[in-house]
Amino acid sequence: MKIRKVTAADLQLGMPIPWNVYSNSGALLVRKGHMLASANQIAYLIECGSFEDYSEASSGSAEPASVLRKLDGACQALDGLQAAIAGGAAPPDARRKLEGIAATVGDAISLNVDIATASILHHQRGAPYPLRHCINTAIVARVLALARDRPPADVMAVTLAALTMNLGMLEHHQRWHDGAAPFDAAERGRMLAHPERSERLLRQAGVTDHAWLDCVLHHHENEDGTGYPFGKVGAQIPPLAKLVSMADRYCARVSERGYRPPMAANAALRDMLLEARTTLHTNLASLLIRALGIYPIGSWVRLLNGEVAVVARRGLQSTTPHVVSLLGPRGAPLEPPPERDTRVGVYAIREVLTHAQVAALNGPPLRMERIWGPAAAV
Repeated sequence: MKIRKVTAADLQLGMPIPWNVYSNSGALLVRKGHMLASANQIAYLIECGSFEDYSEASSGSAEPASVLRKLDGACQALDGLQAAIAGGAAPPDARRKLEGIAATVGDAISLNVDIATASILHHQRGAPYPLRHCINTAIVARVLALARDRPPADVMAVTLAALTMNLGMLEHHQRWHDGAAPFDAAERGRMLAHPERSERLLRQAGVTDHAWLDCVLHHHENEDGTGYPFGKVGAQIPPLAKLVSMADRYCARVSERGYRPPMAANAALRDMLLEARTTLHTNLASLLIRALGIYPIGSWVRLLNGEVAVVARRGLQSTTPHVVSLLGPRGAPLEPPPERDTRVGVYAIREVLTHAQVAALNGPPLRMERIWGPAAAV
C-alpha cells in the first residue's frame, strides 16, 4: 500500500468514489462510496486529496489500460469495416461490429475523458484523416450527449452515427482532405449526396435504428435552412443530429488539412459560437463550450511568466485550468515538466497558441504520456 495523490484519471462524474479521500493533513475529505456530482468537486479532490492505494499488490504485471490504445484499436477495427460497407459488401455482423467499436470509444472516454478529448488535438496522425475524424467526432458527440443527460440508447446512437456519417463519400474523403482546389460540379454533387448515400449503405448493411439513421441523414442540416440534403430548419432537424453536427464541425476545425493549418481549439469554439447566430443552435454551441471548456484540454498556452504549457485538466473555474509547462521563457525544455495552477498570478494564461506557433519554437514533440501518465501511452 502507498499514499497516492488523486488524479484526473481516477475520477469521473456520476461514479462512486472507491476509497476514502484525505487532505494533506490527514483529515477525511470524502468517504468511500460518495457519488461525484459536480466538476468542481472533482477539481477540489484532485487539488487537495490523497488515498491509500492497494492496487500494486493485486495488479500483477498487467499492462495499464490506455485511452490512446483503445482509440487506436477502434480506428483499426473501423478501417476495413467502413470500406466493406461503403463498397456494398458489409459482413453479416456489421452492426454488431460497429456497436463494439462504439463501445470501445465509450470505454476510452470512461477511462479518462481528458485524454480522449486531448487526443483530438495531439494524436491526429495515428490514422488516415477519414478514420481519425470519425473517431474524433464520436468522442465529442458522445461527450455532448452525456453532458445533455441523454439516455444510453441516444448516447450509443450519436456515437454510431459519428462513426458512419461519411460512408457515402469514403472513397473521396482523403483526396478532398488533402487537396486545395475548389470542387467542380461533379465533386460538389458527390459531397452534397453523401448523407443520403451513407444512410442507404447502412440500411443495406442491416441497420434499422431510426435515431442512428436520422443522425447520419441530417448531420449537415443548418438551423437557418442553408444545410443539406433537405434544407430543413430549426425544429425539423432531429436533436441528436444536431449533436453529431456540432461534434463534426468542431473536429474538422481543429484538424490539419492539406489547404490550411488546424485552428486553435478555443478559436474553433469561438468561431462556432459566432456561427450559432445563423447555422447552429445557440444553446448547443454553449453546451459544446461548457463540455470542452473555455481552454479545451490539450490546448497550447503561454503563461504570464513566458512559459509555454499544455492544458492538462480543468481547474475550479473554467478560466483557470491546470497546465503543464514544457518550455521555459527562453524556449528551453523544462525537465521534469512542472504543473502550474493558473490561478497563481505569474502562471496566469497570457494567450492561446496554435500548433504552428509552438512548432516554430523548436521544442521537443509532445508525448501525451508525459502529461497524462500511463493512460495516455501509445
